[in-house]
Formats: sequence, structure tokens, C-alpha cells
Amino acid sequence: MIPMPIIVGAPRSGTTLLRFMLDAHPDVAIPPETGFLTIGGDFAAQDDELREAFFGAVTRYPSDMPAWEDFGIPGEVFRAALSGIEPFTVDEGYRAFYRLYAARFGKPRWGDKTPVYCFCLETIASILPEAHFVHIIRDGRDVCLSWRATWFSPGRDIETQAGSWSGFVESARRQGARCPHYLEIRYEDLILDTRRTLEQVCAFAQLSLDERMLRYYEGAPERLREHATRRRADGTVALTADERLRQQRATLQPPDRDRVAGWKSSMCVDEQARFDAVAGGLLAELGYERRQP
Repeated sequence: MIPMPIIVGAPRSGTTLLRFMLDAHPDVAIPPETGFLTIGGDFAAQDDELREAFFGAVTRYPSDMPAWEDFGIPGEVFRAALSGIEPFTVDEGYRAFYRLYAARFGKPRWGDKTPVYCFCLETIASILPEAHFVHIIRDGRDVCLSWRATWFSPGRDIETQAGSWSGFVESARRQGARCPHYLEIRYEDLILDTRRTLEQVCAFAQLSLDERMLRYYEGAPERLREHATRRRADGTVALTADERLRQQRATLQPPDRDRVAGWKSSMCVDEQARFDAVAGGLLAELGYERRQP
């Protein structure tokens, strides 16, 4: 089967950056975060009931703040595509979604980028055997610094953030070791040696490197416009489009070397020590420099 690259990683580790780079390839379309692949094993109905249950689960995911508007696919178009699948299966239902999304841009292939999939690589691989997971890892201290400016930080204290970063990374590595198609790259390499790192990713996904991937930022503004205002199930605004855009402004520029190892100048000694107490072992395992005051 043709590989489907699925980008995973802790939030603020460069997953969106890598998404835009891959999406700039003329053959690949990668949608905003989906999340609904995690519900793939929850369907017990058969035939038409399964089809309708699948449609509702995908288009209303997540139930508290549905993201369907981000994808630009009319619900009736998706429903019609599902109706054409005989017999209906969940895996073909997912492929129908990605096929429709890629068709919006005239592209024959598709992928995904969803950080939370770090916790369900094996489930996804069992549903979509073409899944090729690209796990991007960033120094956890820089991740924590980046979280400080977001609305979705897992917590405000360094211990909670360090624990969350560790959880994402360790889960993806553990499950990735049991998946047939798994690649690890470093955010730092993507920034400092972009071409070589993209060549590695392209080889893994059976793509040829296209120069447009290095100029991803030219198309980033249009892609970010997909991030619509997010509304709760009752219709009230949970997050405006501008609030969502502000979290990704760095992707509008070429790779910035100043975003590498920023913790050395921006994280106080006390926080460095507290981070190390929680996740220093993982830093060492990954080969990152440790400072232990």
C-alpha cells in the first residue's frame, strides 16, 4: 500500500511545521488535526447502522468542540462518499475522508498530523496498515517554554509540563517500536539541517523531495486560514480563529535557529533543576544536554 505519513509528537515540538513542509509537496495533502482515528475501535454496529454511526462520530468529533469545519468538506459530500463504500468498513470510511480532503487540492496522496496520536499508534496501525508514523521530538525544556504562551498548556508548573512531555514522547517511542513503520526525527535537525532531514522523511514516506517543501512558509497563510473559529456543541464560541492563528505564527517564517536550545537563556536555573528531576532521564536517553546545578 502507498504510505500514509502520520506526524506525531508532543504539542509544540514542530508537528505543525513538519505538516506544512509535507503538505507543500505537490502530491500530499495533510489536514488540520483530526483526532477521530482514536475512535476507530468503538463501532459495534453493522452495515448501514455502522455507516451512520461512523459519519456522526467523525463529523461531531470532539463532542464538546467539533472540528469538522476545519476540513472544508460539506457533510453531505462526506455522507455520499460513505454511501458508496460496499460493504462499509471503518478503514475505508477513514480513507474516504482523507481522499475527499486531498481532492480539494488536486492531490493524490494524504497524511495526518495529530499530536495525541502518540498514545494510540498501535490502534491506528491496526486500522490503517499503510500508516507510516513520523515522530518529531524536541528538547522538552524548549517545549515547556513554548507551552507558556499557549491556551492549551497541560499545566503552569514545570513539573506538570515535564511529565506531560515525557508522557507523549515515551508513549510514541514505546508503541512505535512495535509498529512496522516508525521513524524518529529531531526538531533541532529539522531547523538546523532542513534539507537533509526532509530527505530522510521523504525516503521513509516514498516521496521525492520537492523544493517547495523548503519554501513551506509561502503557502502557510492559506493553510492556517483553515483553522476556523471553534464552537462548543451548544454553538457558543470556545476559541476564535485569531486565537488559534496566534499559536502558529512561527510557521509563517523560514526555520528560525533561535528556537533551538532557547532554554539555556530563557529558563532559570531552578526550573532547569525541577525539569531535570522529572524528565532528566529521558533527556539523557535522547542525547540532550543536561544541566544539573
